[in-house]
Amino acid sequence: MPRWVFPLIILLILTVVLEIYTFQALKTITKNKFLRYGFLLISIAAYTNFLVTMLTYSRSDGQTPQFQMAVGLLLVVLVPKLVIVILLFGEDIFRSALKGISAVSSSKTEPLAGRRKFISQLALGLAAIPFASFIYGIVQGKYNYKVLKYQLTFKDLPEAFDGYTITQISDIHSGSFTNKEKIQYGVDLINQQKSDLMLFTGDIVNNKADEMDNWIDVFSKLEAKEGKYSILGNHDYGDYMDWDKPEDKVKNFQDVKDIHQKIGFDLLLDEHRYIEKDGQRIALLGVENWGKGFNQAGDLQKASAKIKKEDFKILMSHDPSHWQEKVKNDDFNYHLTLSGHTHGLQLGIEIPGFIKWSPSKYVYKQWAGLYEESSRFINVNRGFGYHAFPGRVGIWPEITVIELKKA
Repeated sequence: MPRWVFPLIILLILTVVLEIYTFQALKTITKNKFLRYGFLLISIAAYTNFLVTMLTYSRSDGQTPQFQMAVGLLLVVLVPKLVIVILLFGEDIFRSALKGISAVSSSKTEPLAGRRKFISQLALGLAAIPFASFIYGIVQGKYNYKVLKYQLTFKDLPEAFDGYTITQISDIHSGSFTNKEKIQYGVDLINQQKSDLMLFTGDIVNNKADEMDNWIDVFSKLEAKEGKYSILGNHDYGDYMDWDKPEDKVKNFQDVKDIHQKIGFDLLLDEHRYIEKDGQRIALLGVENWGKGFNQAGDLQKASAKIKKEDFKILMSHDPSHWQEKVKNDDFNYHLTLSGHTHGLQLGIEIPGFIKWSPSKYVYKQWAGLYEESSRFINVNRGFGYHAFPGRVGIWPEITVIELKKA
């Protein structure tokens, strides 16, 4: 028996349970058969679309927008039903407990009349929240660009760079895009920051270089006063799809690297550049992807070979696990690291000053935003684009602006 058969059977059983509970909740609160069976037909359509997509999917195609939409619609119909099942299953346990008590007790104990209807109404009401959130995330949330601004102070920052501004973008994932007008709006918003330097921290495509063909004219309009620099991310190596021939993958990788020049970025491959201003300078370093559990092509020592320990250093490294595992405790002292990669899982809750949560936090210690340890900083950009799920819920696409200040 193939290994995938047993997990598939379990998934089918769970799906049937979800649908039964949801149908029962609707049946409890309404006699309208159109509503009852309408919801069921919508779910069947989403399941069928996903199944057909999976059966026709080939790893040689990469992750297309069509594949992502099938995943998105599946989540839209499944996640709200998890809320329904949790509440109604809890009610079933409560009812069973009452029946058990009645069986051994002299006094008869029964559930309060109308409890099931109330629980069903509550379950459907709560399920509407993730349903609406996922719909919004797919339609508009993935374009809800946020500009996040930070001011970082360093004692050893050269005086000429006091007030120097950097715009960081990350994780473009051009293979996911479908709306040129919205993407152009995001690019215009980046340019409105009018920063001195622009840094892109990897994942320009999902897999294939030609995913960027229709977007080069848009991203080539990105502007920065004193230069644009970039690095590669894990998706830029073409590792997540099948290639007809090994040489096809090699050519694609070269084509991906060539994209950066086409849109006006200086791609750093385990290299550094000195940024000079009024006779002073800071070192900008860029490494290839290094991630815990991912491609570890990046060579920090190679990138740092020709710079001095006392130089003020900004490091671009796509995966924040590199900072956690290698960079933050390196005595060469990398003052500021800029990363991306996590997307904040494109799902979570963020209310400034109150809550910042995403399932991503259980995988990465630094998963979104600014972190500091021992006067060394890392900013994990939430990403400009999106991947896998064609939307964002609570974790919005990010444009980071960092101002450097002399203490």
